[in-house]
Amino acid sequence: MNKTLDVITIGRSSVDLYGEQIGGRLEDMGSFGKYVGGSPTNTATGAARLGLKSAVITRVGDEHMGRFLREELAREGVDTRGIVTDPERLTALVLLGIRDQNQFPLIFYRDNCADMALCEDDIDPDFIRQARAVVASGTHLSHPQVEAATLKALRLAREFGMQTALDIDYRPNLWGLAGHGAGEERYIASDKVTEKLQSTLHYFDLIVGTEEEFHIAGGSTDTIQALRNVRAVSTATLVCKRGPMGATAFTGDIPDTLDEGESGPGFPIEVFNVLGAGDGFMGGLLKGWLDGESWTTAITYANACGAFAVSRHGCTPAYPSLEELQFFLERGVQTRELRNDRELEQIHWSTNRKGDWSTMRVFAFDHRSQLEELEGATPDKIGAFKELCLTAALEVQGGKPGYGILCDARLGRDALYKAAGTGLWVGRPCEWPGSRPLTLEPQLGPDLGGLLEWPRDNVVKVLCFYHPDDTAEMRSAQEETVSRLFAASRRNGLELLLEIIPSKAGRVNEGTNAAVIQRFYDIGVYPDWWKLEPMTTTSAWQQTCDTILRNDRYTRGIVILGLAAAEEDLAESFRVATRFPLVKGFAVGRTIFADAAQAWLKGDIGSDEAVAEMANRYARLCAVWDESRSQV
Repeated sequence: MNKTLDVITIGRSSVDLYGEQIGGRLEDMGSFGKYVGGSPTNTATGAARLGLKSAVITRVGDEHMGRFLREELAREGVDTRGIVTDPERLTALVLLGIRDQNQFPLIFYRDNCADMALCEDDIDPDFIRQARAVVASGTHLSHPQVEAATLKALRLAREFGMQTALDIDYRPNLWGLAGHGAGEERYIASDKVTEKLQSTLHYFDLIVGTEEEFHIAGGSTDTIQALRNVRAVSTATLVCKRGPMGATAFTGDIPDTLDEGESGPGFPIEVFNVLGAGDGFMGGLLKGWLDGESWTTAITYANACGAFAVSRHGCTPAYPSLEELQFFLERGVQTRELRNDRELEQIHWSTNRKGDWSTMRVFAFDHRSQLEELEGATPDKIGAFKELCLTAALEVQGGKPGYGILCDARLGRDALYKAAGTGLWVGRPCEWPGSRPLTLEPQLGPDLGGLLEWPRDNVVKVLCFYHPDDTAEMRSAQEETVSRLFAASRRNGLELLLEIIPSKAGRVNEGTNAAVIQRFYDIGVYPDWWKLEPMTTTSAWQQTCDTILRNDRYTRGIVILGLAAAEEDLAESFRVATRFPLVKGFAVGRTIFADAAQAWLKGDIGSDEAVAEMANRYARLCAVWDESRSQV
């Protein structure tokens, strides 16, 4: 059978709520980041980031947190067909914190949670058959029902000739050995747990755990003896994680010391957060194992992925992309605090962005001053008109990918709210209209803290009238504002679109855009998107694209702005721009809405007519772009 999946993980899934204040008690946390959680779910995500085709079998609740897990896993590239929605139970939650370098308090909210209701009927043989390997979690051997489901999946995997692995994943309080407040506890001896684990170890080709986890699996606090006890009931390769000393693999008899196994290099990094590090390690190990690499190489991947995890906040957000892992292994450690390695963090950010925006057909109605100047305009009427713009955009989109809007929050707030969840790419301006030097909207606050309120899928858009021949004072003022905004956007997990219009500030030539772009990279600003004026010569586009790719080969790309140009003029600029793959599309506004806005605000046409006119113009512009791109 043709295998469509590399690995299926099975077991617990949860929403992790991570305290954002570092160094305080969990009792004192004031805000939390929300991430995918649960060992098998984390592992599936880490494996997907490394290029494996992964899936997870679990249950989630029929509520907001369950939908979050489904949607976030899908964005990560994890196959979600094995996730069952449980109408009677809630999705599990975990509250976590970073107290210091040794204490990481956590509370599991798992009483009758959805994933612990996984049953044998949830295990579809045809789905299992599609994978090369099944990975089980030790936690799902702790209760009869989830144990039965797990063992069914393992028996099917054996029957189908697949590979199998166990992440021991020992949490004493999830086995009923410690109280709710002891989620941080890593080891409590239990003959019952040891017996249960040992009754299943013969199912596996690979068993992975820390020294303490092998202690519980082997029934001894002597690590070598514990490994030998496991070996007595299993022929699996045993991979023992040893913290800062890396990990060691044992494929045969257990020697007298851990150092005599096969190992890969460790990495001298600062331990910031150990939570989820083992799941990141497992993702890296699976990548090497399933790719047929040596154990030294597989463990090197795993150690590196674990190093990323312990150096960053959160579990799944910390895991590397394949590009990031390859870069790190080639370049090595530059600073022990990986989260403060700017070059590495840029690659981490840009290679883990979500969503396919390889085509960008954006209706821009983020205009403020231009609409305020029209006859009949009031803030309320402008807001209502922007809702009509959204209606037109959605009519053209029709649920298809590759469409978006630019809309502001000051006059277009209700349209922004309604755009959420529609599948549109959404960009929001934050500059004060027409300002030079650049000034930001007061809604952001003097510290740009207003960005904390933005939905994470909104893109920060800023327009800067910047020219290479500006005075030193002008350049410095504008660069300082853009730099602050870039840092604040990253801090809040928001993409940034930087729009530059040099022609409004001075004379331009074919190299002007490239010079401005290079300057922003030189000061450490790496926009996810560039929004540029139409250029009519191949040379100007070539210089621009070369400059961007030389500095950031992972950029999202370029969109072309309109400047109220006529459709025929935009069509000509499209024909030139579409020759360059870095140009992903357009973000055009007044060419689409200007006539409708003027007539509607005066009361000369009704809402239906305004929507129809804008939808027609927007659709024509999309067709022109698509046709130009198809002819390349």
